[in-house]
Amino acid sequence: MILFTSPTCALSHCARLVMHEKGISATVQYFDPKSPPEDVLEINPTGVSPTLIERDLVLYDARIIMEYLDERFPHPPLHQMDPISRANSRMIIKRIDQDWYHLLAEIQNSGEKKSARAKKMLKESLIAANPVFQSQPYFMSDEYSLIDCAMAPLLWRLPSLGIDINALGSDISSYANRLFSREAFIKSLSDAEKDMVP
Repeated sequence: MILFTSPTCALSHCARLVMHEKGISATVQYFDPKSPPEDVLEINPTGVSPTLIERDLVLYDARIIMEYLDERFPHPPLHQMDPISRANSRMIIKRIDQDWYHLLAEIQNSGEKKSARAKKMLKESLIAANPVFQSQPYFMSDEYSLIDCAMAPLLWRLPSLGIDINALGSDISSYANRLFSREAFIKSLSDAEKDMVP
């Protein structure tokens, strides 16, 4: 199994995090998505990151890779076992992508004015979600899950965007610290990602 991944892309980081949470023995090969190597382009003409190869299987969507790894290596499970809970988790991750990852991409890829607007919206949206972080140790759950694997890379990048996690409220900062202190999270960080937090 080989995971071709950007060293800085948050979605790529999500896939790496699931690998480490599962203790999967795989080769992680970093590349610059702006100039993907030929072997990546041969299997994935879009050249997007991450790209997972296992024998004849090629996947190149971070959320599909996360789901595949959780099903392919069922222990420890990162999804609840019943279909209703799994569907709800998928909806939450879709909402995180639409509401927060969309703004993250806008901050990283837009001009100064649009980026500042997106940064303000992301900060306000996270503060508004504070009650979600109050009730349980993980995202709407007592157990660590794929939702947390989606949240951790997003929250890790906030300081590098000029958003102070501590200014979002003690519940969010406590939640973030719980995620960041996990051994799998620490192992999942690329050298470039380690430099994102001062």
